[in-house]
Amino acid sequence: MIVERLPVGVYAANCYIVYCNNTKEAIVIDPGGEGEDILKRINDLKIKVKYIILTHGHGDHIGGLIEVKNGTNAPVLIHEADEAYLKDSVKNLSSLMSIKEIAISPDELLKDGDVLKLGDYDVEIIHTPGHTPGGISIKIENNLFTGDTLFAGSIGRTDFEGGSYEEIISSIKNKLVNYSDDIIVYPGHGPSSTIGREKKYNPFIIN
Repeated sequence: MIVERLPVGVYAANCYIVYCNNTKEAIVIDPGGEGEDILKRINDLKIKVKYIILTHGHGDHIGGLIEVKNGTNAPVLIHEADEAYLKDSVKNLSSLMSIKEIAISPDELLKDGDVLKLGDYDVEIIHTPGHTPGGISIKIENNLFTGDTLFAGSIGRTDFEGGSYEEIISSIKNKLVNYSDDIIVYPGHGPSSTIGREKKYNPFIIN
């Protein structure tokens, strides 16, 4: 499995292109901006996008969504508790950001425990609310895409509508850090980490 990280948009959100080297099936996680650049990379890699998966519904993670959807014809997936965010430019904050307003209906709704297929791999959906009610993390083999739930050395904000500090801490401590220390963490912003490193150094987990 190959993981490519593309920091995109005005907030440098991490868009991930993840694909099976054997089948060339791919998913795009959080196309947060610069949709044409994401599409160019997809075309350069000669891969077929099966799903566009959103870790949550905030504008900085969906800024390039429409271009990527139109360019790939792939269905847009988001957790059912964040459907309202995706469909409302006020809720998803795109109306307040220096980007175009975005309001789009998802093609499929996800729930905790869903498993999708990506080539030779299973894509496991983990409901990790706290940053938003429908925030998810995505586990594929040894890789964990945590959106704005868990960052290297930090956690996501909880002061937006629908956020909850208690919920995000519960999501991290009761779900994410239960994975093995060697699991690679790919967050929604910033550099990658590992579960082991976060358990040792992340002040929100230690305290």
